[in-house]
Amino acid sequence: MPPRSEEPRRDAKGSRRGPSRADSSADPRPAESGGGISGARAYTPRGRSIGEQRLGDARAGRAEPRRTPRGDHSRSGDPFRPALQVLSGGRGGAARRANPPRRTSVVRTVPRRPPAEEPPPRRRPPRPTSARPTRRRRLRPPRLADPGRRLRLGTALVLTLFTVIGIRLVVLQVVENPDYAGAGVEDRLTTVTLPAPRGSIYDRDGEVLAHSVEARYVFADPTLIDDPVTTAQALSEPLGIPAAELAEKMRKRKTNGDELEFVYLKRGVNVDLAEQIEDLELAGVGVERDERREVPGGDLAANLIGFTSPDMVGLEGLEAGYDEVLAGKDGLERYEVGWRGAQIPGGFSETTAAKPGSSVCLTLDRDLQYVVQAKLAEAMAAVNGSTATAVILEVGTSEVLAQASYPTYDVADWQESDPADRDDVATGFVVEPGSVHKAITFGAALQEGVITPDTTLPVPNTVRLGDTTFADTTRANGKRMSLAGMMAYSSNVGTIAIADQLGPDRLIDYQKRFGLGEPTGVGLLGEASGALLPADQWSASSYGSVPIGHSVDVTAIQMAAAYATIANDGTYVAPRLVKEIVGPQGERTTPEAPTTREVLTPETAAELRTIMEAVTTVDGATGRAAAVSGYRVAGKSGTGTRRVDGQKQPGEVAAFIGMAPVEKPRYVIAVFAHTPGGGGGDIAAPVFADMMRFTLQHYRVPQSPVPPPNFDVFPR
Repeated sequence: MPPRSEEPRRDAKGSRRGPSRADSSADPRPAESGGGISGARAYTPRGRSIGEQRLGDARAGRAEPRRTPRGDHSRSGDPFRPALQVLSGGRGGAARRANPPRRTSVVRTVPRRPPAEEPPPRRRPPRPTSARPTRRRRLRPPRLADPGRRLRLGTALVLTLFTVIGIRLVVLQVVENPDYAGAGVEDRLTTVTLPAPRGSIYDRDGEVLAHSVEARYVFADPTLIDDPVTTAQALSEPLGIPAAELAEKMRKRKTNGDELEFVYLKRGVNVDLAEQIEDLELAGVGVERDERREVPGGDLAANLIGFTSPDMVGLEGLEAGYDEVLAGKDGLERYEVGWRGAQIPGGFSETTAAKPGSSVCLTLDRDLQYVVQAKLAEAMAAVNGSTATAVILEVGTSEVLAQASYPTYDVADWQESDPADRDDVATGFVVEPGSVHKAITFGAALQEGVITPDTTLPVPNTVRLGDTTFADTTRANGKRMSLAGMMAYSSNVGTIAIADQLGPDRLIDYQKRFGLGEPTGVGLLGEASGALLPADQWSASSYGSVPIGHSVDVTAIQMAAAYATIANDGTYVAPRLVKEIVGPQGERTTPEAPTTREVLTPETAAELRTIMEAVTTVDGATGRAAAVSGYRVAGKSGTGTRRVDGQKQPGEVAAFIGMAPVEKPRYVIAVFAHTPGGGGGDIAAPVFADMMRFTLQHYRVPQSPVPPPNFDVFPR
């Protein structure tokens, strides 16, 4: 093999180099071997040539490590790998830049080993720590925050905040707004009552008996009055109240721990007088709208109508009995107020109009009522009577045309009246009716067939039952008397004989059917019911006392209704005092129809009326003073007693009840009078006659076409 020419070698960068020490010996390995180098430098993985590495090792006294041959893909098998690593900034490049290798022209080659010899495994020589290059850590610039992310996050937070606020506003303004608004408004609201006008009370012809008129009330605020005495002196004369009384009302004081800021000085003041008080411009004194109840007739039907409180609440009489009808319903005005209670313009305001009360139209005749009251008062003054009443009923309807009481009072000054003077005597005056009850006994006996109109009975002067002796005022001396005679002379003995045939049970039954022992329901509060003595409680004397009207408690209006039954052909109709209710808009309502029932047949009722006519026509009869010229009158007088809590009161109760004209009765009048002494024929009968005469003339009732019959008292 020809020797190789010794031309200079080039390093990796292409520079010419001289022959190295290793070139003096030939390499026994072929050029294709992976362990040899032909025409190029061999480099270590760290970028140094093998020769440089070995030289450095030799200088350091280290043995040359044996290289373990690797395939073509090993680091030592690729001579250009270190250079490529340097160019790419790979491993070793930075170290070389820091400590560049020394250049040499000597290239040491590794001698070829025999093929048969297995090369020992290559050990990686330890790196000298002193010669190892220091790696500098490459610092990265600080990472900047992402502005887009922060913007998105901020937007989300703002939207969430506005959403929460919006929801809360919706809740406050829509859901909770009524509660908050209501709580605020309630603190500023003031309520003023709008009094409902009270209904009026009229008579049957529409004449006013009681009504409300506009008035004023005068009040004071004691906290604003510095000198109560001077203020009271200024108000004393116009109000008609003593100055000392007014000064006491206006005195500063506390109620329930608070200063008293309102006190009435007077209610129901006339409008003109109130204006005069306003003109005085007194500090702490004011005037406001009020309502006052007036009874134009003063004491006209005062016991019947009753009165109201200053606040328009019915207290007695029809005013109390029909208070719900008359009162109506008050209205309310609610509005917002500001400083010093002034109404806020444009603020909340709500008005509920007052509903006026209905008016009550009575069956009373105002003119007739006046005459009846006057005649009753005149008669009682003449006999020094204490209590009396008169009732006039229209036959068929039992409407009360007049209902007078004695004593009476002026409604305008009811506070000054005696409570006893305000009683309605017709419904609250309980008495023993006396002989006026005999008409019921005779009617029951006729209806039951115990007697007939032609019946006559022997009538002794007295009869003794139990421990009581019953006697007649007009003595028959045992002679036979007709029923008309017994009625005319008010025979107790004859009536007891008839009742004995009738029996207590049937008599009590007819008492009830005639309406005794129970209220009539005429419409007045506190109406008395009276009382009947049950048959099982009768004593021996009761068989004599009950038929003639003793041991029986009744009211005047009950007895008037019983006689109206006889006048109405035997049909009972409960008395009524209210004809109709007139609403605020003029609508008219008739009360429920009164209770009716048949007690006697028309024939029996007519027979009984004829028998009773003898009372006013027979000579010496007890009721001759009740006769009315030109008219046939039937009736019965009586003398009874009054009991209070079971105790008999001093004096006697004179009574007369009658009807006219007998042929077709139109009116029934009952008169009861409690006097020191005197019978019904002497006291009540003349008053009855005066009242009946005026009533018949007032209603233009024609006189009776035929005279009354002649009655035979003691037939033979």
